[in-house]
Amino acid sequence: MNTDRGGISRREALELLRVEGPELYELLARAGRVRHERRGDEVALCSIVNARSGHCGEDCAFCAQSSRAKAAIETYPLLGVERMVGAARDAAANGAACFSIVTSGRALGKRDLGAVAKALSRIGRELPVRPSASLGLLDTEALRRLRDAGLRRLHHNLETAQSFFPAICTTRRWSDSVDAIRRAKEAGLETCCGGIFGMGEAPAQRVELLAAVREVDPDSVPLNFLNPIPGTRLGGLPPMPALDALKVVAVARLMMPAKEIRVCGGRERVLGDLQSWIFLAGADGMMVGGYLTTIGRPVEADLRMIADLGLRVAPGARPSVR
Repeated sequence: MNTDRGGISRREALELLRVEGPELYELLARAGRVRHERRGDEVALCSIVNARSGHCGEDCAFCAQSSRAKAAIETYPLLGVERMVGAARDAAANGAACFSIVTSGRALGKRDLGAVAKALSRIGRELPVRPSASLGLLDTEALRRLRDAGLRRLHHNLETAQSFFPAICTTRRWSDSVDAIRRAKEAGLETCCGGIFGMGEAPAQRVELLAAVREVDPDSVPLNFLNPIPGTRLGGLPPMPALDALKVVAVARLMMPAKEIRVCGGRERVLGDLQSWIFLAGADGMMVGGYLTTIGRPVEADLRMIADLGLRVAPGARPSVR
């Protein structure tokens, strides 16, 4: 162990991503023990709503919502406040402790920003979930407005390692995402920051991404695995091998032992029958319900999986009083 926030070094992380056979199971057990020491038998659930879909000007190679993609998806403008609050109500009923409003595109106009603020305010007052959002590259003024309305956590992924980012996106800088997390922290918000694995990056670049996430020091780290979508630039890639995905979960836990490690997009496609192993590998949370342009599996199946493991869903946040 090194002294960098209590996690293992980058060198050890890379060595662990390469283990096979019995050593792999030792890695999973090691990470699982760290998770248990931190969380016990609790699993934190989160959920999202795709509140504005498609027509994004960015050219991210993995994303079906990019205007450069040819994927067959539903596109629509910002949902109404009632529909956003209704989605949060459904998430709370499913046991989610955190609910995020997610919009496509680089930023929000004033009208959409106002509608999101109203929805966040109601969610914070009425429901036992943490009001969260992923809204592109917001400036400080917008972040403060949303914070005052009830936003508690901002989500913004680094997507991939800085060295691999030009192969994934050319319409913005990798550092823009680091700056987005910094501004959120300065505005007094909790932060959620992770990335996507299985996009063709090398093992060393997986460690590079995890180290960069550790450096920006978010409260929660979402781990996504590429679900190749036809019509996107990465649509022809094979899914990441399940055991490689579990290694990423375990290494993330060991690099960031005190953080929330959540498994999100691509879980069903990549892990298949090994989905329950994410908790043995060190994850202490997961996203339930649908994703942005792909559906998840029934929430009932995830709740049954958690119960079968002898784990329990962590309680949600208490509604704020304003």
